[in-house]
Amino acid sequence: MNRVLRTLFVSNPKLQFPISPILNSNSYSQTRMNSNLHKDQPQISSLPTPNQDLSIKKCVPCNTKELQPMTHDAAHTLIQQVSQWNLINEGDMLKLRRSWKVKTFTKGLEFFRRIAELAEAEGHHPDLHLVGWNNVTIEIWTHAVGGLTENDFILAAKIDELNLHDLLRRSDK
Repeated sequence: MNRVLRTLFVSNPKLQFPISPILNSNSYSQTRMNSNLHKDQPQISSLPTPNQDLSIKKCVPCNTKELQPMTHDAAHTLIQQVSQWNLINEGDMLKLRRSWKVKTFTKGLEFFRRIAELAEAEGHHPDLHLVGWNNVTIEIWTHAVGGLTENDFILAAKIDELNLHDLLRRSDK
């Protein structure tokens, strides 16, 4: 998390959003801090790499010319690393989708705020759906290429590591 956000949240008592419970202590926040230390490393390949943990990778910019939608076979390989997500095909476009039930309507909004913070940090933004008062669904695909890229699986893996249990109904924990 950058210093501006940290300063904004810490220095403004009117904002009631604690930073530390948003992320598991040794997952995303540690990865983000470490990734800033290695700016001279080459960018992440847009090709799937099933042997590398997706949650430690960084999304690449979507305007990269080499970024292409992945094949069905590549997507079926990577879905194993984010097994709680569903691989769906809508109009011959592959997407990732996952749903949760939250405790209350306001917990759903908080759920989306936490996802939005992560998405902003990664520069990769999912579609967020709140249906009814407690059903949340996230769909991820790379809009710029009209299909799935490794970025989508990276974001799904990082979402899986977020500490969201305080927002979810017991059956979804």
